[in-house]
Amino acid sequence: MTFNQAAVSPSGRGTPAMAFGKHVIRMMAANTGGSLGMFEAFVPAGEGPPLHVHEREDEFFRVLAGRFGFWCAGDYVELAEGGCIALPRGVPHRFRNVGKAEGRLMVVVTPGGFESFFPIIELCKPETAEQIASIGKRFGLTFLPEDGRKVA
Repeated sequence: MTFNQAAVSPSGRGTPAMAFGKHVIRMMAANTGGSLGMFEAFVPAGEGPPLHVHEREDEFFRVLAGRFGFWCAGDYVELAEGGCIALPRGVPHRFRNVGKAEGRLMVVVTPGGFESFFPIIELCKPETAEQIASIGKRFGLTFLPEDGRKVA
């Protein structure tokens, strides 16, 4: 797989995935030679994923709308529209929309591949935490209890 021409995602385009809220996949790893994937996450007020670890990719977030809290390796930061944060692979983290309205994030994962997690979840429709964790493991994703210990 090579990345030798521009990968483009025009305004208003992308592939919607209704899994853990609305996500719009804007760029697939297949379009970037595996270098990166990109999606937008639409996050209701008070929502966000539980503490988790990505073993394969680093994540870059840009707040497109709203206000978000990010927890990473014991640190906490709040960012409003235009704020950016990069989170390293292998480090427990989570985020939450701490605003009063739906927020929106642009998320870039590098290398790419994790952007396919949301369409797979939508397709498989897991019903239990164990089923979600099983799909997550295929993507190098582990959900953690809030104290940060890994679950076997």
